[in-house]
Amino acid sequence: MGQITFDNVGKSYGKAEVLSGINLEIHEGEFVVLVGPSGCGKSTLLRMIAGLEDISKGRIIIDGKVANRIPAKQRGLAMVFQSYALYPHMKVADNMSFALRLAGASKKEIAEKVHHAADILGLTDYLDRLPRELSGGQRQRVAMGRAIVRDPEAFLFDEPLSNLDAKLRVRMRSEIKKLHQRLGKTMIYVTHDQTEAMTMADRIVVLNEGGIAQVGTPKELYLKPVSQFVASFIGSPEINILAAKTTGKTANHVVLEDGTQLPLAQPLDLPEGTAVTYGVRPQTIMLDPNGMPAEVVLVEPTGEVVEATLSFAGHDIVAVLPEDAALEPGDKVGLHIQAERTFVFDAQTGERLA
Repeated sequence: MGQITFDNVGKSYGKAEVLSGINLEIHEGEFVVLVGPSGCGKSTLLRMIAGLEDISKGRIIIDGKVANRIPAKQRGLAMVFQSYALYPHMKVADNMSFALRLAGASKKEIAEKVHHAADILGLTDYLDRLPRELSGGQRQRVAMGRAIVRDPEAFLFDEPLSNLDAKLRVRMRSEIKKLHQRLGKTMIYVTHDQTEAMTMADRIVVLNEGGIAQVGTPKELYLKPVSQFVASFIGSPEINILAAKTTGKTANHVVLEDGTQLPLAQPLDLPEGTAVTYGVRPQTIMLDPNGMPAEVVLVEPTGEVVEATLSFAGHDIVAVLPEDAALEPGDKVGLHIQAERTFVFDAQTGERLA
């Protein structure tokens, strides 16, 4: 089990509405990531699933039962917080088994479940240690183990890796994904880091200003964003956005303010002179000696690629280039844009135009 449905869910604090019109179905065994900018309501939504926040409007349905008035401890869910929240005076085994002991489980059941979780998480050798004797990653695994021993229907993760350094975050990302594959349980994961979302999720829910901006697989959001906001939020480095105007219903390009023509995947059915925004991902810009003129502003080698900031038609844009691209600030280069991978958005609404 572990199917969770949102039926027109909303949340208000007094007159302030922080979530509105949330309709979503999370399938059994799915890994869903809630992502969005700070203040978009993703952690609030997770806490509403857990029963830690009241639901102001609509219904949350867990395994066919309306959960609005079901107490948190009866929902069959386990939550892992940003803070490890471990008891400092208790050893790892006692931290992991605390909820089971409160529930009156037998010593045999507790021992079996703790050792099973410790085996999954690689904590068997640390069961007799105190939290202060563990690294940050080990403490987070203990927090995950405390959730596993409860054998929940679904796991809820609220930015669990944000307190870890960059290298450890990458490793823990892999461990959580492997945990999902091994347990096959529904997991809902909140983060502001789109890289975490892209690498971990079966589906991503992009939230913005209290509503759902788009739901889809990582590939769908990257290749077919429905709006400029989603296109800008998903992808690293961020997509380049340029103000442009159309040049006629049969034209295969738009034009920038200085007259530079930018290629389109296909003509736009819009009158000439319509204001639009043009989006091109850094990965789809290539060097071409016969291409559009640009000047190198900044070069940032990352090892396997070079991220170059370029002055182009009065704008600074970023291109991701091969590692052997020999560039220096001030170099004059030509650019080629892959037309079939560009996006055009309505300048007023931000919606992507076909």
